[in-house]
Amino acid sequence: MRELAPAKINLCLCVGPTRADGRHELLSVIQSVTLCDELEMRDGERDEVLCPGVDGPNLAACAIAAFRRVTGWDGAPQRIEITKRIPVAAGMGGGSADAAATLRLLARRSGLGDADALLALADELGSDVPSQLRPGATLVSGAGERVTPLAGEARLGVLVLPSNATLSTAAVYARADLLRSPRAATELEELAHGDPSALTGVNDLEAAALSLEPSIADALALARRAGAARAMVCGSGPTVIGLFDDPAAAARAAGVLREAGVDARAARPFPRAASTFG
Repeated sequence: MRELAPAKINLCLCVGPTRADGRHELLSVIQSVTLCDELEMRDGERDEVLCPGVDGPNLAACAIAAFRRVTGWDGAPQRIEITKRIPVAAGMGGGSADAAATLRLLARRSGLGDADALLALADELGSDVPSQLRPGATLVSGAGERVTPLAGEARLGVLVLPSNATLSTAAVYARADLLRSPRAATELEELAHGDPSALTGVNDLEAAALSLEPSIADALALARRAGAARAMVCGSGPTVIGLFDDPAAAARAAGVLREAGVDARAARPFPRAASTFG
């Protein structure tokens, strides 16, 4: 069985106060894009996840264990091989995408796990996982556990500029708390009932990411020179994305930058209909 795990971009990210559980309240519009990892699952000798080029624990392996614990499924051990194309530790949710795709695969293989159960399980795995259970455009609130699919498909092109730097998500949030007062929970609620597209390009973590990794400023300037209508840090960074009104223009810009020796990639919105879940 095979499944695509699309990367996500945050078209906006508004950060609110810290909750009692230590997680931040937030409001974000997340869009899955066509930069995807590929997962292949088959019966094996034991549950395991192979992801060449990525060291350390893998969230997809945690997803297998959690799925068995929550559903009680005692099917054959599963071996998952991941072909990695999403930049690692880049703010594009690659690990979360792999975990969400793993849950979709396990639900298909076992016939277990309804939508509510998988959503709760996804939240247990990490704040980015629930929004990636059903790839597409999603309004995310709470600390990531409240997800509302958005109708329609955005027509935009995305220029992706990965970075060789690494940023800890926790460190970026901590720096953001030092640099600015968080938005009030009431403000997030008001924004959630407004027009999500009006927030496109807003990222409350961008200043914090820049302060921790100044080279991001060069990437933002590069995206603007390449013709992006908006350039912003993706999630907690350090990846920078440029948003284009025309997908073909984003592809041309990425091609020009690659010819100049820049690691640049182009992507489009990932169609929700391509998801096998839900």
